[in-house]
Amino acid sequence: MTEQMCRPVPASPAGDSFDAVVLPHLDAACRLARYLMRNDDDAEDAVQEASLRAFRYFRTFTGGNGRAWFLRIVRNTCHAWRGHSVRAATESFDEAHHSGALPTNDPETLALRTDDVLLIEQAMSHVPDRGRALLMLREFEGLSYRELAEAMGMPIGTVMSTLSRARRVFRDAVESQTRCGTPAKTGHERGAALV
Repeated sequence: MTEQMCRPVPASPAGDSFDAVVLPHLDAACRLARYLMRNDDDAEDAVQEASLRAFRYFRTFTGGNGRAWFLRIVRNTCHAWRGHSVRAATESFDEAHHSGALPTNDPETLALRTDDVLLIEQAMSHVPDRGRALLMLREFEGLSYRELAEAMGMPIGTVMSTLSRARRVFRDAVESQTRCGTPAKTGHERGAALV
């Protein structure tokens, strides 16, 4: 074994170990990266890169909320990976794939879930990127406003106002889509309509 492979896991100035601070939050990091990257392979690469960055700079972690600290590194890595000028190709959000829950075999239930997911996807597309990330971290990951401020690198007041605007835009988009009564079409249905 080489000397590098036997290197001990670093500790922060606060006395926490890397394993204790970062590893419990890998699942949340993967969900965030999948959402931001919209591609499973790129998300895995981004989380791996973020984990390496967290390991490399762990000595700068001064204690506090390890989850927010690590998710901020993941978010920054994803933005650097994608670049601000390049939009990731959009793909459908597969609820069964991302939730880890086993899908039900009832066709009616599956159809209703698909409609709900498509409605949410379309409504979320109206929300600006920063608001979308805040909504995802708040609603899916359960981060507090303080954790959101740390993870996003913004003042807590900005988090609150941006989240409020994002919720309003999302709510308005959902109401608009449900009022129109036009169900969201999948890519397959859109392709079939063109034939």
